[in-house]
Amino acid sequence: MIHFMRRFDLLILCFYITLACLSGSVRAATDAGWQQCMKRISDQAVQQNVLPATIEYVLKRVEPLPRVISADRSQPEFTQTFTDYYRQRVTQTRVEKGRALLSEHADLLRLIQDRTGVPPHYLVALWGLETNFGSYFGSLSIPSALATLACDNRRSDLFTRELIAVMSIIEAGDMTYDELTGSWAGAIGHMQFMPSTFVRHAVDADHDGRINLIGSHQDALLSGANYLINAGWQTGYRWGREVTLPLNFDPTLMGLSQPQALSAWRSLGVVTTLGQPLPDEDLSASLLLPMGIDGPAFLVYPNFQVLMEWNRSQHYALSVGRLADRIAGAGRLAHPLPTINLSTKTLKQLQTQLNALGFDVGQADGILGPATRQAIQAFQIRDGLIADGFPNSKLIQSVLGQATAQQTDTAQPAAEINHPDYKPQTEFQNE
Repeated sequence: MIHFMRRFDLLILCFYITLACLSGSVRAATDAGWQQCMKRISDQAVQQNVLPATIEYVLKRVEPLPRVISADRSQPEFTQTFTDYYRQRVTQTRVEKGRALLSEHADLLRLIQDRTGVPPHYLVALWGLETNFGSYFGSLSIPSALATLACDNRRSDLFTRELIAVMSIIEAGDMTYDELTGSWAGAIGHMQFMPSTFVRHAVDADHDGRINLIGSHQDALLSGANYLINAGWQTGYRWGREVTLPLNFDPTLMGLSQPQALSAWRSLGVVTTLGQPLPDEDLSASLLLPMGIDGPAFLVYPNFQVLMEWNRSQHYALSVGRLADRIAGAGRLAHPLPTINLSTKTLKQLQTQLNALGFDVGQADGILGPATRQAIQAFQIRDGLIADGFPNSKLIQSVLGQATAQQTDTAQPAAEINHPDYKPQTEFQNE
């Protein structure tokens, strides 16, 4: 028995030694990959005229942050329905806080509007969505987060450029390495500027000799307005508006890619939520139905596209526009947001079945993106359904039902061939 236990202990010892060796090998391979990535970034930074001392200072301090990769794969703009996204962001608490800050910073915001033409409630709304009015910037090292993403294959080039931009910010003396703490994606300060946006658009509003988007409200808010103007903000116009559609409206007219003049939407019977005619303006607008025909409808103007320059998500831009309206005194949505249980698992299953039926959505990733909505709309058109491109319960049941029937039909000939009464026929044999 003692002899057996000694052999058993020896086997256990060997197992742990082997595990430690494998772990060490994996860690060494990972470390080698990290060092290769640092070398690549260093070479590119040199080409961008960053001083070698700055490059060495930054790259010797950064470290990989695995949770940054997890966050990158689960962004709420692409994994939540508009209902869930909107309800979590355009809250009564945030509206009231925004109105209070609009009053508190009235003098500064008025000066910014005089200088740029950007109305105060838009800046406050962006401030609210980005950092809950400066109450949370994030606690991660921005250089380390950017280095982690730069060494990830998904968007390596993009985040390499952002990390080099951080080096430029440090080198210019605007912010120190230790001051640069924030979100997993590397965004900085009250308005969550990406480093490249900081370099191009941030300004020293308080004239203290440096641009500090974390410690200075003046710098942050004027920089936000400066960015909007440089992105094409049209002074005197709003982002868009919620509208009411006539009965039997054709939802195939929706989408950012199908803008029409306001006069054209008027002729189609689209009115304001108060039932009034749309403004008589020479303005182009696109129709968005983020929750399908059963949810609220929005006509969005060119300034909506500017908000999407800030964040390439329709959910985000709609929420900013609506929060700005609420802060300025507008009421709640006129048309209620429908609630639908649309899990990632359900969406993946729906996408898989749409692909099987010949409606190409691309990869079944569980994200309700433009390709998926176009495929849903094509299916709806073929089957005579309301073609709003939204996966309501009726649509999901119809797609899954047809896919199941198709699979059964495909399997049927094999079942017949194996049947004992099956007798083969030639293609020329008469019925």
